[in-house]
Amino acid sequence: MLELWRRPLEMCFGGGSNDDSLLWHTDLKPHASGNYSIAVVQANSSLEDQAQVFTSPSQTFVGVYDGHGGPEASRFITNHLFTFLRRFGAEEGGLSEEVIKKAFEATEEEFLRVVRESWIARPQIASVGSCCLLGAISNGVLYVANLGDSRAVLGRKALVREGNCGPVVAERLSTDHNVGVEEVRKEVQALHPDDAHIVVCCRGVWRIKGIIQVSRSIGDVYLKKPDFDANPLFQQFVCPLYLKRPVMTAEPSILTRKLKVDDLFLIFASDGLWEHLTDEAAVEIIYRSPRIGIAKRLVRAAIEEVAKKRETRYEDLRKIEKGLRRHFHDDITVIVLYLDHSDSQDSLEGRSRHQGVYDCVNTPIDIFSLRAGEADL
Repeated sequence: MLELWRRPLEMCFGGGSNDDSLLWHTDLKPHASGNYSIAVVQANSSLEDQAQVFTSPSQTFVGVYDGHGGPEASRFITNHLFTFLRRFGAEEGGLSEEVIKKAFEATEEEFLRVVRESWIARPQIASVGSCCLLGAISNGVLYVANLGDSRAVLGRKALVREGNCGPVVAERLSTDHNVGVEEVRKEVQALHPDDAHIVVCCRGVWRIKGIIQVSRSIGDVYLKKPDFDANPLFQQFVCPLYLKRPVMTAEPSILTRKLKVDDLFLIFASDGLWEHLTDEAAVEIIYRSPRIGIAKRLVRAAIEEVAKKRETRYEDLRKIEKGLRRHFHDDITVIVLYLDHSDSQDSLEGRSRHQGVYDCVNTPIDIFSLRAGEADL
């Protein structure tokens, strides 16, 4: 069995380097109450995952955007969501659930405007969408807003009453809007009582109209606007669905939580990570590992799990080129955000050095091209 997998793998290898040319990461950067790191590995021909972190003395924003059907929606969110958050936050006198809802709505409406202006020249853009996971910390309060099945998980110290669960507990902070989850599937079915085929199981996977697993997103315009689905020109590119009403929404689920002294760190990641690691496994890895390289360590752990499932070696799997690699795993994006509540001298000095610093880090739009450019330098 191992040899059967190795032969096609060896046809895909691009050289003898041990480095993963499709991996990008950054370590460690400061935010107002700790530090963070990011790692991304590309599997698709075009990187559909995008992510970003904005830091200021008073606020931290984290975004993970897992695109599907193409990279346009996830890139669009990268360029607009944080701008709307800051604008509406300034207008409303601070961050709130209402500000976050307005920012999501504005991002959706702006992307719809782009689709309407460009879809005749590029009809496929009406079928492009993206999951959207947002984390925001302001005045000691954490907000987590989500569309789709990217996920935010908190690692916190275990309470005495929680018994022998170990020193750290994984607490999921976001809702997976994926019809593979029975509760979500029933929610979608309840909204469409007159459509017996609103959710169907295709080869063991539940999908809305047999097309898509997530029930909420930015984009996917033709599944939200029946006039697109009914247009004869657009029907040349997709199978018409004859929708009576939208089958997806861009309304986020939002959790608001005051941060506590026992809260240790946050993980924000696309479903490419969670397909292979449980919440508990990811939290355990972070708790027992050094901070340097932590996001990259989680990505590696996920790919090692892929290698085990495919009965091959991690060293071989990471050499497969983009596009072909998508047959083994999805794009994977991980952001780990540490929460330092200590008043130790090192912590105070670290915060003092970075007081007043504004920064925004975006992941690359294509890792392979980035690496190729570095090689030419």
